Amino acid sequence: MRQGRHNRQGDLPPPPEPLAVPVLDSHTHLDLVDRDAPTEIAAAARAGVTRLVQVGIDVPSSRWGAALADAQHAVVATVALHPNEAPRLGDKLDEALRAIEGLAARDRVRGIGETGLDTYRTGEDGRAAQEASFRAHIGIAKRYGKALVIHDRDAHADVLRVLDAEGAPEHVVMHCFSGDEAFARQCLDRGFTLSFAGNVTFRNAADLRAAAAVTPPESLLVETDAPFLTPMPYRGRPNAPYLIPLTVRALAEIKSVDVNTLAAAISATGERIFGPW
Repeated sequence: MRQGRHNRQGDLPPPPEPLAVPVLDSHTHLDLVDRDAPTEIAAAARAGVTRLVQVGIDVPSSRWGAALADAQHAVVATVALHPNEAPRLGDKLDEALRAIEGLAARDRVRGIGETGLDTYRTGEDGRAAQEASFRAHIGIAKRYGKALVIHDRDAHADVLRVLDAEGAPEHVVMHCFSGDEAFARQCLDRGFTLSFAGNVTFRNAADLRAAAAVTPPESLLVETDAPFLTPMPYRGRPNAPYLIPLTVRALAEIKSVDVNTLAAAISATGERIFGPW
C-alpha cells in the first residue's frame, strides 16, 4: 500500500458526534495519511461519512487510488497530475498525461483532478507547463465524461480564463474553495460546484464563510483534503475523513440550515457529480 508522510503534528483528534444523515468526503488523500486505508474508511463510516473520493496528484497516486476504488466499495477515485507536478516532469509530461488518460477510462475513476493552476508554489518558469497540463486535463475530462476537480491557489482569474477558453466539462468542482463571495458568484454563474474544507472554520476565514453563505446547497460539497486543513478546534493536527461532521456542522451554522437537510443535499450533489458508489 502506498503510504505518504505529511507535516501535521500530534495525535488524531477524537471522533466527533456522528452525522444522522450520511455524507461523502469529496476530496481526500488516503495515501498520505498515517493509518491504512481500510481503517480510515471504517472510522469515516462510523462518523456518517460513508463515501470517499480518493484524489490523485501524480501517476503513482492515481494508479493507487484507482486500485483502491476497485477494491473498496466506499471509494471512488480521481486521477491527475497536480499543477505543481507538471513543471517537474519536463519532457516526461506527455508520457504522464497519457498514463492519466489511460486511467480515466476506468469505471471507478469518476473525476479528473486535482488539476488547475498554482502560482503560489510554481514560479514564472513553470507556468507554461502548468497551463498546458491543465488544458490537457480539461480535454480528458470532456472526452471521458468525468468531473473536473480544480486546484486553484492564487490563480482565480487565470483558472477562469483557461476554463472559459477550453470550454468547461459538465461538472466542475472547485476543490478547497479559496475565494471570496465575489469569486464564488463568478464560479456559480458558470455552473461550478464549490467544495469547502476545514479551513472554512478558521478564525481568519471570513471571506470563505461569506462565499459558503451564498452557495446554494445543490452547488456545495464538503471535503477534508486529508491529512491537511483539519477543522477547528484541531487545526494543525492530522486530518482524516471521519472529521467531516465538524465541517458539515460549521457550514450548516454559516448557512442557517438544518444539519440533516444540508447533509442530504451534499449527498445528492456528490452522486450527481461523481455517480453512484
